[in-house]
Amino acid sequence: MYSVGTTLRRGDAYGVGMSENFDVAIVGGGHNALVAATYLGRAGLSTIVLERLPHVGGAAISARAFDGIDARLSRYSYLISLFPEALIADLGLDLELLSRATASYTPYGDTGLLAETTEGEATKHSFRALTSDASEFQAWQEFYAEVATVAHAIAPTLLQPLPHIGDVRDQVEMAIWTDLVDEPLGQAIERRFTSDLVRGVVATDALIGTFASMNDEALIQNRCFLYHLIGNGTGEWRVPVGGMGAVSSELERVAREAGVELRTNAEVTGVSARGDGVTVTGDRQNQRFVIEADRLLCGVAPYVLAGLLGEQLPAKPRGAQLKVNLLVDRLPRLKSGISPAIAFAGTLHLDESYDDLETAHAEASEGKMPTKMPGEIYCHTLSDPSILGEGLRASGAQTLTYFGLHTPPELFDDPAAKDEALRRAIAGLDAYLLDPIESVLATDAAGNPCIEAKSPLDIEDALGMPGGHIFHGDLAWPWLEDDERPHDPARRWGVATNHERILLCGSGARRGGAVSGIAGHNAAHALLELLAEG
Repeated sequence: MYSVGTTLRRGDAYGVGMSENFDVAIVGGGHNALVAATYLGRAGLSTIVLERLPHVGGAAISARAFDGIDARLSRYSYLISLFPEALIADLGLDLELLSRATASYTPYGDTGLLAETTEGEATKHSFRALTSDASEFQAWQEFYAEVATVAHAIAPTLLQPLPHIGDVRDQVEMAIWTDLVDEPLGQAIERRFTSDLVRGVVATDALIGTFASMNDEALIQNRCFLYHLIGNGTGEWRVPVGGMGAVSSELERVAREAGVELRTNAEVTGVSARGDGVTVTGDRQNQRFVIEADRLLCGVAPYVLAGLLGEQLPAKPRGAQLKVNLLVDRLPRLKSGISPAIAFAGTLHLDESYDDLETAHAEASEGKMPTKMPGEIYCHTLSDPSILGEGLRASGAQTLTYFGLHTPPELFDDPAAKDEALRRAIAGLDAYLLDPIESVLATDAAGNPCIEAKSPLDIEDALGMPGGHIFHGDLAWPWLEDDERPHDPARRWGVATNHERILLCGSGARRGGAVSGIAGHNAAHALLELLAEG
């Protein structure tokens, strides 16, 4: 219906000065781009996805990270919460997402705080052991029950045009709205909870991928917290069977079935927008390519798009995480005596009390590596051993994924800084273990320990995410503000840029961030509305 055809047969060699024509070109082949491409292909639009790497999927991939070891780790993104079940069904994805019996475990002293996914007597007893009475657990339950009312109001809107702030606000009590939206989240946490440890457990969801104090007046920590708690109305983070690579593989499958052309090893070097179309230039295997398209969707960060357009660059995003992947011969025992199968099955918090988090942020803000490295770790293979080869499964080997906080990119200008950050992260874990991690680490085919660390600079280099920011920039509220009156589909769906023929379809869109597919869905629907309007 909309197809404008191609100048060359797809798959033919193309030389300097020759171009191909498509209805839609998509820059970047991450999971959101694949979602958008599938909808556009199903609508009859000739669509091409241009990906710099040898594979699609972006951060949502699995990789054999260790030489000679048959373990397919989720190298970057590793859990799923925000991907709407309705979107999975609509796309026809064959995915299995598993719940974890343990939501989190936080060691302290010679014991620890256990929070079950479905809170029962074990959780209640754990809170009482920490605080000596029932008040903190009651405060915990009341707070998250109120947060759930906000999640229930927002989740159904994520695959629709942006709701107005008043339509969301009217569905929840003003007290929880004030706590989550109007005032720095730290104020609510400090008022509602008395335990420094409990305060920290709550606060961590506001800091995953976000560098902020809990009392930052910019409220970026509030927005991060909100996105971590609204997925499918429950906020539960689940394990994808087969790892994140299984997610991208399914998205690649449905995109190809929709007739989308996926072109890898294609590095886009320039974008030019006109009133009647967009030109994309780049290099693939030492050959220049030119794509002429009626519309462009951008799966890369807005910062990267500005560079491709030759515009003045905005402030560069700052990621703040240290990602570490490990393979161990067996899970280490904990000093608290809790079963490793319980502690490592969920999120195991390390040096993430409220004071620890604020101190680490203050140190990093001064350009210092945090003395105590706050972070969290979990074991994918306790829930899903399928990512290990048969021999590893039989041996009892397990994978561990660590995510460290408050490590912005400027801390890694010194090449030795990553080794020091890793040393501090391991020391923070070892402090709670009977078996130091080094004693249980597996070795690869060359006899090297199976451990890899990725700083924000590594993530920027590997994935093209500026500053290593996993959300492509600070998250935005998932609604229209009082003074916003959008008059076109791109703005109604939260995917607009300064160019009417270019839409955002990646994590930099409003309601982007995390592995959700939401931005890709919304960009595609905005574009289809634009085309329907003529």
